[in-house]
Amino acid sequence: MKRKRSLRKGRVAVSPILTEKTQRIFSRLNRVLGYPFLSYWTSTGGSICQNDVMAMAQLLRGQKPGQRLGLFIKSEGGNPEAALRLVHLMRNYFERLVLFAPFECASAATMVALGADEIHMGSTSFLTAVDTSLKHDLSPMDPRNNQVSVSHDEVIRILRLWGEQRSKQNPYPEVYKYLHPLVIGSLDRSSSLSIRICEELLGYHMRDAARARRISRDLNSAYPSHSYPITIREARRLGLKVCAIEKEVEALLHELNDLYSTMSQPIVKDYDESNSHNNEICNLLERHGAQVYYQVDKDWHYTKDERRWQALHDKSAWHIVERVGRRWVNKTFFIR
Repeated sequence: MKRKRSLRKGRVAVSPILTEKTQRIFSRLNRVLGYPFLSYWTSTGGSICQNDVMAMAQLLRGQKPGQRLGLFIKSEGGNPEAALRLVHLMRNYFERLVLFAPFECASAATMVALGADEIHMGSTSFLTAVDTSLKHDLSPMDPRNNQVSVSHDEVIRILRLWGEQRSKQNPYPEVYKYLHPLVIGSLDRSSSLSIRICEELLGYHMRDAARARRISRDLNSAYPSHSYPITIREARRLGLKVCAIEKEVEALLHELNDLYSTMSQPIVKDYDESNSHNNEICNLLERHGAQVYYQVDKDWHYTKDERRWQALHDKSAWHIVERVGRRWVNKTFFIR
């Protein structure tokens, strides 16, 4: 296939890198808390993924084992297995994990929170349910020719409502008109996986297996919506060890979030109705002395015959910014 020529003309705008400003906040956080501190932040264009585990390993390389680690997390969620691996990685360096969730800590990010000895929440904080939804190779397609995410809870509710009608007809032939049997099978397996991961994460600090099992099942099936906001009040009722964030720490985390939001603001340049360029920082991880981020940098071309956008000239990469002498040096590194 002939490779499409890039339409880039002149200098393309890029996301601002504000490491010096964020590092000043980290210095203040370390002084206030008295123990090491990490941040793990994803924008609306990013998610918790397996590559983040290797990025955090890069960030923790050379760190001395310690008693306690603070983690600021803000994310819409992502891969549950990656959440388990992230907690396992951090606990290989530190005995106790104290999690700060002043904003959205949803889905797989809630799973990360389950692996913490303490969860600190504030007035704008919320966790969510962790019930399974997935995009399968055989998922239905939407009008834009994109795969639709299918929820395990929605399928179970359809079957339950069918049963409540006391119909003698088997519901599955009708359901199979819209959902492939392999999609339903994958949903059931993923739901079992989600419960298992929650129990494993709680097991890092919770000795009562029955309590851990109840919390895991409630998070997977007790809430009417995947995005149901579990505030500090509800999290306590659920049985999690939750504390209120200290006002000084919360104020610093709001400052840090503002800087991350500025860094991750998407910069899109449209060349014409079928071609554009996107530059965006999606995932950010940081500690005192180093910052790691994933930056999207690629063209998009709309193929009318296939009704989909195709990525071209992709220069997206991971970056690490570290202090060398008096200068901050930005290097690209690769995860494969």
